Amino acid sequence: MLLQKKIVGLTLRVSLQLGLVMVAALLPYSPALAAKSIKSFVTADDRFMALRDAAMHDDAESVQEHAAALSQYEIPSYVDYYVLRTKIRSASAGEMKAFFAKYEGSAIADRLRNDWLLVLGRRGDWDTFDAQYPQFVVADDTQLKCYALLSKAVKQQKVAAEARNLLTAPRDYADGCNSLVAYLFENGQFSEADLWGQMRMAAENSAMPLAQRLGKLLSIPEKNITQAIEKPASLLKKAPESGKVAHELYLIALGRAAKADPDDAAETLSQYSAKFTEPERAQGWAQIALQTAQKLKPEALGYWQRAEGASLSQEGYQWRVRTALREGDWRLVKSAIAAMPANLKSEPAWVYWYGRALANEGKQEEAQALFASIAEQMHFYGQLALEERGQKIGVPVAVKPVTVEELAPLASNLNLQRALKFYAMNLRFEGTREWNWELRKLNDRQHLVAAELARANNMLDRMVSTSDRTKGELDFNQRFPTPFNENMYKTTQALGVDMAWVYGLIRQESRFIMNAKSHVGASGLMQIMPATARYVAKKIGLGNFVPEQVNDIETNIALGTNYLNMVLTDLGGSQALASAAYNAGPGRPRAWRASLTRPVEGAIFAETIPFSETRGYVKNVLSNATYYAAIFEKKPQSLKARLGIVVPKGMSASDAQLP
Repeated sequence: MLLQKKIVGLTLRVSLQLGLVMVAALLPYSPALAAKSIKSFVTADDRFMALRDAAMHDDAESVQEHAAALSQYEIPSYVDYYVLRTKIRSASAGEMKAFFAKYEGSAIADRLRNDWLLVLGRRGDWDTFDAQYPQFVVADDTQLKCYALLSKAVKQQKVAAEARNLLTAPRDYADGCNSLVAYLFENGQFSEADLWGQMRMAAENSAMPLAQRLGKLLSIPEKNITQAIEKPASLLKKAPESGKVAHELYLIALGRAAKADPDDAAETLSQYSAKFTEPERAQGWAQIALQTAQKLKPEALGYWQRAEGASLSQEGYQWRVRTALREGDWRLVKSAIAAMPANLKSEPAWVYWYGRALANEGKQEEAQALFASIAEQMHFYGQLALEERGQKIGVPVAVKPVTVEELAPLASNLNLQRALKFYAMNLRFEGTREWNWELRKLNDRQHLVAAELARANNMLDRMVSTSDRTKGELDFNQRFPTPFNENMYKTTQALGVDMAWVYGLIRQESRFIMNAKSHVGASGLMQIMPATARYVAKKIGLGNFVPEQVNDIETNIALGTNYLNMVLTDLGGSQALASAAYNAGPGRPRAWRASLTRPVEGAIFAETIPFSETRGYVKNVLSNATYYAAIFEKKPQSLKARLGIVVPKGMSASDAQLP
């Protein structure tokens, strides 16, 4: 406690009185309101919020007025940024470079460079783009990666292979990637086969704008594209017409129809199988297999076998393995992972499952080498790999506590001060940008110090995320905090719920942000939806409950933990199923379990959850819970035991026998 008081004394003094932030920020944007005189703003921070809001709405006139009134503002770089942001399409190279020179090495300079590079790419100013792109530090913008390849292609460089590796997520394309696809095709680096591969991905992801652009490149009438993707049943009423284009569209329509009825799509392809070439048939079965696999139907295994040799999307490669896992076909698990592109094959999930496939063949030495390659990584598959090596999951040796002397330099660091200022203004996006920018420069020990700075400022989410980055020195006190321990212990003990599991869920849900609110309206530590809160409050007899209570810590924990206990009981005591229910609703995991043809390991169940968000959620919650249990019980734990076995409906866990 004494150290924390000293730490607080070293941190930036910022006002936490956010109630005075201008009312206009809570209302639909109005240039008239934004242009009010300075007398309307209580503080400079209010004026800054108005400046930011005006810039976000490209209201150049209001931006200029607010910026003029903020000439002495304590964060001038952001004031200048918002001014330039509103005129970035017309700003001269000199103006941009002057900003970079003035704020060189800052997070906001890198943000402006990102914005400007997008303008340069759209404009086709490749000389300036090429000079600026290497200076873009964060380098996480897919569009800019596409523009960078386009710039090379314009200079006659061969980039097709790089482009194929990059162009795998159609929803992220926008102008840069669309332009890259078109240029590569028009200049002979992409073939028609490449475009049809992109078309299948567009259909798979319901990316109609991309599909229509591809259709123009292939000289296909827009109505034909629309029919295949949006009205596949009308196209499949009759036999496929002859010709490459007709066949490709028919195969795409089969995949789209399989989203609604995979059995009917499979019957249609079987009926007209003779109309297609062998590679076309394989592609058709791949289209149907993916949709069947994502519906967790056992027929998918046979469809994948008939799809041998087909071109697959990233999702296709992964779902072929997931189908094999659910059906216990270890030979297909191995061959399907071996066929993956290198970037997928090297992901920890597939390293682990490939190791399991090798172990199933008796190739223990090769399997153990793979497990060893990821066993020290602190995540779901790292933990499972550790267990495959005969070890349990424990807590590392405690590190030396952070001292006041270590903290002083970071507490006065300008970037971190800016971050704290933004967090205090409830500008989490800007705060996180500044915080993470500074973390790039820090070593492991300094990350732990920065995490302690976050704790002192009551930002447990930043503490966890910052401490999570360390590789050598690990501080589990920071990574797996236990705030509100007394309340949590009382509630979980009364219900008989595993406290480690509840903490693991909170860490995933809110990272301990007490007033967290999701885009769908879930609130508080345990991210409870309004309807769920009302239902549980009624069930547990919480009288006079009103929605505002959901952010009260004690109430939030009571509601969330009771609901978690309800779904756990409903789903036979499986933490894997109950965690999925907490995220996706109880009906879905019931259906996923009902689709099982045999008992499966909890790890296989988790890996084959059809919703990507829920799949990652369940893995993270149970991984977290295993670490929390090791902390609470002071002894190594088993993630495998926590995952258990998930059995088909009607079968008890005691009846389950895994090979």
